[in-house]
Amino acid sequence: MKTKIKEYLGGKVFTSVIVGMVLLSLVFMIVQCIPYFQVDFTNKKMSTMLVGKYSVDGGEWKNVDPTKTINEHFHKVTIKGKLDETAANFSTLAFSSKDIWFTLRSADGKFEFSTRRSIPDIPEELFSPADRMFRTPGYDVTEILTESFPDTVLSGKQDMIIEVEYPYSMATLSFSDSFGVMYCQQDGLYNQLFFKSMPSFLLFVLVCFFGLFFFPVSSFVLGKVNYKYLCFGALCFFWGLYMITQSLGDFLNLWITDVTICLFTVRMMSYLFITTIFLYLKSNLQKPMTRAIANLTITLFFLSVIVAAVLHLTNVIDVTATRPNMFINTAVCAVIMIVLLCLEIRGNRNALVFLISWSPLMLTLMLDILDQYIHLAGSRFFNYGLAVTMAYQIVRLILDLRTQYKEAIRYQQVQKELYEAKVSVMVSQIRPHFMYNALSSIAILCKLNPDTAYNATVAFSDYLRGNMDSLKQTAPVPFEKELEHLKKYLYIEKLRFDDQLNIEYDIQATDFEIPLLSIQPLVENAVKHGVGMKEDGGTVKISTRETETDYEVIIEDDGVGFDVNKKKDDGRSHIGMENTKKRLKDMCDADVIVTSEPDKGTTAKVIIPKRRNTE
Repeated sequence: MKTKIKEYLGGKVFTSVIVGMVLLSLVFMIVQCIPYFQVDFTNKKMSTMLVGKYSVDGGEWKNVDPTKTINEHFHKVTIKGKLDETAANFSTLAFSSKDIWFTLRSADGKFEFSTRRSIPDIPEELFSPADRMFRTPGYDVTEILTESFPDTVLSGKQDMIIEVEYPYSMATLSFSDSFGVMYCQQDGLYNQLFFKSMPSFLLFVLVCFFGLFFFPVSSFVLGKVNYKYLCFGALCFFWGLYMITQSLGDFLNLWITDVTICLFTVRMMSYLFITTIFLYLKSNLQKPMTRAIANLTITLFFLSVIVAAVLHLTNVIDVTATRPNMFINTAVCAVIMIVLLCLEIRGNRNALVFLISWSPLMLTLMLDILDQYIHLAGSRFFNYGLAVTMAYQIVRLILDLRTQYKEAIRYQQVQKELYEAKVSVMVSQIRPHFMYNALSSIAILCKLNPDTAYNATVAFSDYLRGNMDSLKQTAPVPFEKELEHLKKYLYIEKLRFDDQLNIEYDIQATDFEIPLLSIQPLVENAVKHGVGMKEDGGTVKISTRETETDYEVIIEDDGVGFDVNKKKDDGRSHIGMENTKKRLKDMCDADVIVTSEPDKGTTAKVIIPKRRNTE
């Protein structure tokens, strides 16, 4: 039954999961690639709200179209022009700004709004740590009512000026990634959030769920803790969190009022996600040297993440200011991990395929890093490369899990077949042993008492004919069936020894199972080597009893006995007894305890645990 369940899980469920993840990946690609459908009466997202000209870093003036994005990198952008005529149809203008200050004012100076926070009027060297964060723009969402604009601005008779400043000197930023304006009615931001971000949000919540439960649980179901699956589970979880923060980046300030914490949340999610990428790459390394280098690399990278977090939280320097250093650290660590994977490729086709599967992410990551300095605009491709890479990894891991499930099922089947073959060999070793003793007894009776030998031959023939099928039994059987075999055997032995062999039964429990022909070798020893070796014969007693935890089968004789501490060197093979002990242990977890004293007799006790017998 368990095998059938595992086969079902390894087949239909895993196939469904693969198809589901592929479909979800396609949904993600569609959500990311198809432009958001704008509904004019609900809200409208624009790159700016002015129709006029703009200048980047004091350069030449260029025409600006509010419906088209400005992809140029900048430190300061000045936009001058008239308010877009459609803005007057909306009640609110929502400004989304990331890592930038912006100032909005009318040309006559009567209206002015700025996101720049006031800085204490003291020398900079006297700033407290908290004061330093006034220089951090963070992630901000600002709503301005259109009715607050002068009538001359709304009517298009007067120009407005927007100044956008990126305060960090170490690199530039793409304007379209840092600033945007949305025309909306009341609660328009929440409408935008629902229609734009909710599909991807739900998708990546599902990805987080898979990362948190599916792959770790699959690892445990396989019977051991699989480090690779745990790392990939963490990778999926933090990928989901990373994409959720990316999707909600324009709206975090709606719930998190501190703009620097919004910034910190988004940056830390990206750094933790990169850390889990490195951990997963390391989980695919096999050589001790490459794994040691990977551990050192990941540790140093994670320490740099901690340092950046501590510096931000202690108001020393924000995570945007440390971002160029983190880009360099990321690039160096990525190169090291790629080199380590390349070292594993020699003679390992799987390592080569694995490395190639990460090339979309690696290439787009490198482009994203270079984009900070040479303005390749590669950052817009990073999420696509990430989606392709992760979709492939998820499908590959699910297929790998399915293969391992099938291998586990096959392994259990093979183990069962091997065990049955082993039991069959053991039983085949016991059968000739029993038959040899029975025929020997009958042969002796042929000389001593032919009529009795005749009756014994008929009884032995009936025994073989009636129990031939039961000899094929390899699973434990009810004790009553074993007792039936035993009584027929003892009938034949009784014919042989006559009055020198007395048989007693004290059967108090029969509600348990035992391997077929497992008690008979113990009784054979009691008859042949105990009572049979005594001049005036003796008694063999077979008892069963039940305790709180066990069932016990006891074979006692008052024969010649032996010294249990001295190894018997009688020239005989004891394979029957050894096989009996092994079968009892393997099939019922039973123990055989033999006690004996010379000239007093021998007792063999079989102890069968109830728990294992119930299973």
